[in-house]
Amino acid sequence: MTDASLIAGVDEAGRGPLAGPVVAAAVILDPARPIAGLADSKTLSATQRDRLAAEIREKALAWALGRAEAAEIDHINILQATLLAMQRAVAGLSIAPAKVLVDGNRCPALVCPCQAIVRGDASVPAISAASILAKTARDAELCQLHDRYPHYGFARHKGYPTVAHREALRRYGPCPEHRRSFAPVAAALQTVIIEE
Repeated sequence: MTDASLIAGVDEAGRGPLAGPVVAAAVILDPARPIAGLADSKTLSATQRDRLAAEIREKALAWALGRAEAAEIDHINILQATLLAMQRAVAGLSIAPAKVLVDGNRCPALVCPCQAIVRGDASVPAISAASILAKTARDAELCQLHDRYPHYGFARHKGYPTVAHREALRRYGPCPEHRRSFAPVAAALQTVIIEE
C-alpha cells in the first residue's frame, strides 16, 4: 500500500441541530474495493445511507467516528467542537493517513497535512463516505434519544430546529442533551409553559 492511497476523508453531521452531539467520521477507502453510489449524505435516502454505511464499514481500509457532546459545544462553541470531533475521528483511525481531506473551509489541527474542500462531500469519495458514516451514526443516536425524551420528536427531526421541535422546547423546556448556547434553547429556558 503506497502512502498516496492513505488519504482520509473527513466530514461531520450535526452542526445545526439544537440537541445532541456533533459527530465526525474519518474514512480511508481501499482503492482495490470501490464502493458505488457514494455521494453527499444529504442527497441520499435513509435506506441508501444505511446500505452504503454498512458497505463502507466493511470495505474501507480504516474508519472511525469522533464526537463532541452538547456540553462541549456549549463550552467551546459549535465550530471548535466540530473541529475537535474531526480531530478525534482522525485520531481513532487504525491506520495513520498521509493526508486528510475535510469537507468545508476549515481544517482541524492535525499532525498530518490537511486540506479543506468546499462541497467535498459531493466531489471526493472518501469525504462522501465520511459524511454517510457521520450522518447515519448521529441519526441512530437521535432515535435512541427519542426513546428517552419522546415528547421532543427527535426521531423525526434529529434535533434540527423545526417548528415542532421549537414548540416542544417552549412547552417542556430543554432536556440535558439540548445545547444551551443555541438561541432557541436559551430562550426556552426563560419561557417554559407549565402544563396544567
